[in-house]
Amino acid sequence: MKKLTVEDLLTLERYARERPAFRARVMQHKKSRQLAVGPHLRWCFEDRLTIQYQVQEMLRTERIFEAEGIAEELGTYNPLIPDGANWKVTLLIEFPDPEERRVELARLKGVEDACWIEVLGQPRVFAIADEDLERENEEKTSSVHFLRLELSAAMRSALLAGAALAAGVEHPAYQHRVDVPEMVRCALIADLA
Repeated sequence: MKKLTVEDLLTLERYARERPAFRARVMQHKKSRQLAVGPHLRWCFEDRLTIQYQVQEMLRTERIFEAEGIAEELGTYNPLIPDGANWKVTLLIEFPDPEERRVELARLKGVEDACWIEVLGQPRVFAIADEDLERENEEKTSSVHFLRLELSAAMRSALLAGAALAAGVEHPAYQHRVDVPEMVRCALIADLA
């Protein structure tokens, strides 16, 4: 998948005009790219469009319009675009109650390294987490992590041939496995092209 360039971005003025329609398009697109793994972990599979939206929103929020600032945002977010041999995931740990969240984030230290995918007939692959910076401290993990899931050539071939896909977490305090729904599986297979 091609990385974003300055030419792919809308100016702040144009984005302000087109934002409602663009946002609606991205929110619809994201529906086929999210996976609940148990009751409290949501995996959001990123692609070029989701990252373009994130960059546009950052530029808008921070009122960034100078070349240096735009290049910095692209440098931050382009690594989250998959390259055809992997999937990139924003992992969200969701506990609405602040006190429960505090307790659970302490119990779930290391959960980001316990996330895996499995293509039927192929070995399970664990995520590579938080390559940009550490998001965990001695007391707790963060509620947001960035994962990279590397797929072997055999895994990609099996998926293209129709193999089932599962995802899960193998952490002492959180163990869940889900079969990836067909709508999500198809969106992810398109990322491998």
